[in-house]
Amino acid sequence: MMSYYKSKIVEENFEEAIESVTAALKEEGFGILTEIKVNEVFKKKLDLDFKKYRILGACNPNFAHQAIEKEDKIGVMLPCNVIVEEHEDGSVEVTAVDPVASMQAVQNDSLGGIAQEVKQRLEKAIDAL
Repeated sequence: MMSYYKSKIVEENFEEAIESVTAALKEEGFGILTEIKVNEVFKKKLDLDFKKYRILGACNPNFAHQAIEKEDKIGVMLPCNVIVEEHEDGSVEVTAVDPVASMQAVQNDSLGGIAQEVKQRLEKAIDAL
């Protein structure tokens, strides 16, 4: 089975990892459009204590534009999500979506090259951590 993400345990605390992955993504042309503090939402809405878990919505405007030009409904899959989570043992993991895997459901061959390029850039950002 094809994995739908790329993941790495980093030698940083939670806040440092967010700064590092944001900088690494920027190097690859991605900006963070959205930031969801899942643990805070769970606390507020469900009164639930949950591990530190943040979803960063990363977007490379150039590739987003190319993808939407070829397939206008592809926006439902944008931005590319990257998560930073703190595990019980204190380790911090950074995970990025694999856009090739997520776009397989879309029947549009012209998106393949764009998805591959985005995947390579996301992987490069994760590898740089």
